[in-house]
Amino acid sequence: LTPPPKTVPFSPPPPYAQPTEAETAVWNQVSAVLEEAHGILAELQSYNGAGQEIREAIQNPGDLQLQEKAWNAVCPLVAKLKRFYEFSLRLENALRSLLEALTSPPYAPMQHLEREQALAKQFAEILHFTLSFDELKMTNPAIQNDFSYYRRTISRNRLNNQQLEAENEVNNEMANRMSLFYAEATPMLKTLSNATTKFVSENKTLPIEDTTDCLSTMACVCRVMLETPEYRCRFTNTDTMLFCMRVMVGVIILYDHVHPVGAFAKTSKIDMKGCIKVLKEQPSNSVEGLLNALRYTTRHLNDDSTSKQIRALLQ
Repeated sequence: LTPPPKTVPFSPPPPYAQPTEAETAVWNQVSAVLEEAHGILAELQSYNGAGQEIREAIQNPGDLQLQEKAWNAVCPLVAKLKRFYEFSLRLENALRSLLEALTSPPYAPMQHLEREQALAKQFAEILHFTLSFDELKMTNPAIQNDFSYYRRTISRNRLNNQQLEAENEVNNEMANRMSLFYAEATPMLKTLSNATTKFVSENKTLPIEDTTDCLSTMACVCRVMLETPEYRCRFTNTDTMLFCMRVMVGVIILYDHVHPVGAFAKTSKIDMKGCIKVLKEQPSNSVEGLLNALRYTTRHLNDDSTSKQIRALLQ
């Protein structure tokens, strides 16, 4: 394996990269998903939970009015959580389409990223959304509390042979799938990691390097943009910097899930020391969340092949 490149291997796509004719079908599919992503983030940001109503209902089990009040507060929230979960499945399909487009023969990953800049930009936007969603989810315990209360109430009423109207929308099978999704610290990232791993395992004729080189190149571009003053001075605001950091961390995690030895090994095509250092130098409040994503959602950090220096940097 060649050592990780130290310079930008291709120019980052412009903010509004236009799709070519060949890209249009995939670009339109992914655009529809990304349009919905803005609304999903806004809904999650304003998610307050039904903590007060649930507490009152638990403290007063004999008060039917309070039980009903808590149930009526939780049901619309669970409908929202179902929407978020269903969106993760659409996001998974969008990612798969992008991976197919950015790794298909006869072009090498680098050529794809140069030729299909509009799709490369969409890939970055999916990762930005994913890490934004997971940051909000991690800091909102109400999500787990609301869903747990909902499931307990459904179970209790099933024992009493009562059919609740909300069960028609979130039946037991759907509730089980949602429960597994929200049990993850970073559910969207887990969905994308699994989707990328599945993509690689199902496309046995496609060299794994085609996928990992695409990811390592994107990580390299983000790192160089963050650490090079002439690129950084083009960032119009902290949002652009945060976008770059999230994309870099997202592709590192995907790379670590699909590459046999992961992102932290000496043979990795990602300059992990450089990536971690550049993250730690940023003033953003989100840096700790991104470092935690590297600590807790990667697969190979604790392997023997990971240097002590990298482990120390992430401690």
